Amino acid sequence: MLLSHGGESSRTAAAAVRWTVEQVLALAPDEASRKAGGGLASAGSWSGRGCDGSGAVWGLCTSGGGTPYRTVVDTTGPACRCGCPSRTFPCEHALALLLLWAGEGSGLPSGEAPDWAHDWLTDRRGRAAKGQKGTAGEAASAETRAAGPADPVAARRRAERRAERITGGAQELEQRLEDLLRGGLAVADQPGYGLWEETAARMVDAQAPGLAARVRELGAIPGSGPGWPVRLLEECALLHLLDRAWLGIDRLPEPLAATVRTRVGLTAAASGPPVRDHWLVLAQYDTPDGRLVTRRVWLSGRESGRLALLLSFGAAGRSPELALPVGVTIDAELAPYAGAGRLRSELKQRFGLPSPAATPPTGGTTAAAISAYGDALRDDPWLDSWPTTLCGVIPVPSGPDGWQLVDAEGEGALPVAPSALARPGLWKLVALSGGTPVTVFGECGHRGFDPLAAWSTALDADPGGAADPDGTPGSGAAAGTDKRTGPCISRAAEAGADSTDRRSGGRHDAAGGEADDVRDDGVAGLRSGNGGGADGGTVPEIVPLV
Repeated sequence: MLLSHGGESSRTAAAAVRWTVEQVLALAPDEASRKAGGGLASAGSWSGRGCDGSGAVWGLCTSGGGTPYRTVVDTTGPACRCGCPSRTFPCEHALALLLLWAGEGSGLPSGEAPDWAHDWLTDRRGRAAKGQKGTAGEAASAETRAAGPADPVAARRRAERRAERITGGAQELEQRLEDLLRGGLAVADQPGYGLWEETAARMVDAQAPGLAARVRELGAIPGSGPGWPVRLLEECALLHLLDRAWLGIDRLPEPLAATVRTRVGLTAAASGPPVRDHWLVLAQYDTPDGRLVTRRVWLSGRESGRLALLLSFGAAGRSPELALPVGVTIDAELAPYAGAGRLRSELKQRFGLPSPAATPPTGGTTAAAISAYGDALRDDPWLDSWPTTLCGVIPVPSGPDGWQLVDAEGEGALPVAPSALARPGLWKLVALSGGTPVTVFGECGHRGFDPLAAWSTALDADPGGAADPDGTPGSGAAAGTDKRTGPCISRAAEAGADSTDRRSGGRHDAAGGEADDVRDDGVAGLRSGNGGGADGGTVPEIVPLV
């Protein structure tokens, strides 16, 4: 059960970072796995359990009554192996073992791994080390192949034939949109979803999966609630714009042309210059897309200040391979893809072990977040949202069922996106805030702000806290004001500052130790157990909201 490709890890290396309960639960592929793993996370369900300083965790699950399942996890990858027949990754046994390891005081004794676990760990880490050593050679071979393909003429002809099919599909889609508008949007719900699915299938035949996905989204709008004809018209207009952009792609500037090619479904290699940095894992969540499950992982670079998006895909019913615990920092090299914003990147190489959580990205106001999204729309009109960090905001009720994030100074607010209203993460955010300002990372779009992670201490209230369209932090004042803790700490001063949470009476001790309790809801007492920064001070704990 491979969760992600990790770098070489040595038994003599520094001790692996111990995860929080929330970080473990964030790896679960679904709610059923979370519940099953929680039910097995007791010492009575395991025998021969243990862990070591290299990040290995192992045990025999005896809850089934039959032959115990051998379960071993390498948290440096992370990767795992279990003898159960489950098709989910990670399975409930791996999750339960990690929950025992992550709990306060740990339910796993330290020791040496048994032979069956040691053999798998040695083999996996050896293969990972060889993969790292072979990266340079593989990259050189890839460059050679890219510089001189075996048959460039045939490759060009294949690309031209696919472009012709996409053009035919775009022209057909334009005709169908005209027919829809001619008949009137008010009756668009009468034919049912079958007509939309037929049109989407035609776009798949035209090798334009991006157009097919947008058509399926159109089919879900009719009859979806009050005001659906307006929403349908808006989406039809965006689809028409994408059609016309493809049909006139030769006249577009290259950055926009690359965005259009990506939006219609053409794939390209991550061709940008590699960026090595210490990347903080901000959020990870899955979204179903027909027969695929798409996993999105947001990262923030400590030195570069860049935001990066990693995408991983899995077949329906199986979680994608890539999995990174939220809140840890990885030393890695990323290569960005072409297109507007250049946020999407590919994880190229990792160095060493993950380190404890870092400080949150530079934050800004709600007005700065809206401005950054507007700037990004100029380069990519089909962008649903843009990543940003809000500093010093308070979640408050809005209307009978809604919520909004209000600037502590009362100058602006952002509505919480409808998709987030039904998630338990919203109540974690409300409990974490307790009516005081917090720092929140999420996606700001035309539907509102979707919170993905939060910190209990509001830092870096920088009006330019949202990412610019090039993926770097926005410009603005270096520091703002936090009503709860006084001036927000700038990054320059933060390295040597004592970031004690004054609201909780100094509960974040200077050693970064664990709090008094760890609850399943992930709000009270969440501590990484190693939250000390490089200078020995504490950093705000991250709370995943998805």
